[in-house]
Amino acid sequence: MSFLPSTISIAALATTLLLAGAVHAADVSMAHGSVNFSTPDNWLDIMETQGDPEVRVFQVPDPSPTGKSSLARVTVTVKQVADVNGFNQYMAEATAKALSLPGYKAAAVVPSPNSETYTARENGMQFSYVEHYWLKDGHAIQLRCVRPMLSQAGDAWKTAFDKGCEAIAARLK
Repeated sequence: MSFLPSTISIAALATTLLLAGAVHAADVSMAHGSVNFSTPDNWLDIMETQGDPEVRVFQVPDPSPTGKSSLARVTVTVKQVADVNGFNQYMAEATAKALSLPGYKAAAVVPSPNSETYTARENGMQFSYVEHYWLKDGHAIQLRCVRPMLSQAGDAWKTAFDKGCEAIAARLK
C-alpha cells in the first residue's frame, strides 16, 4: 500500500483516465475471487494493480468546482499475510503512513475496531479519511475512503459518498 505523493498527481491521473474513457465501476473481484464487492454505478474505476498487494482505486465524481481541485476516492488494497501477526504489522505500517500525512488529526469519535478516522491536508485542502481493515482467507484488506471535508457539492453528495463506502465495508466484513 502506498499513499500517492500529491493531489496534483492524483488529479492528473484521474483526468488522463477520464479523457481516455474510464470504466464505470460496479461488481469487483480481487484476490482470485476471495474478495468481492460492488460500487455505485457512477464511481469510476481509475486504477488497478495486480500482484501483491493488489489495489483498486475508484474516483467518486464531485460535480462541483471543488471536484476540479480535489479527488474524492475510494481504495481497496488486498495483501497476502501469513497470520494475524502479519495482519497487525500491515495495519501498523498503514497507520504509521497516515500519521505522517501533513496536518494529520485523529477524529474525535472513537473508531470501531480495526478502523481509523482522521483528517489530513492534501495541497492545502482538508480531507476526511476513513480506513477499515479485515483479515480474511490469508489476506489483509484495507478500505480507504478519502473525500474533501468541504465540497461545494453539498451534503447530499457527502452523504452518498459515505453511504457508498459503508456499503463496501459491509460486503468486505
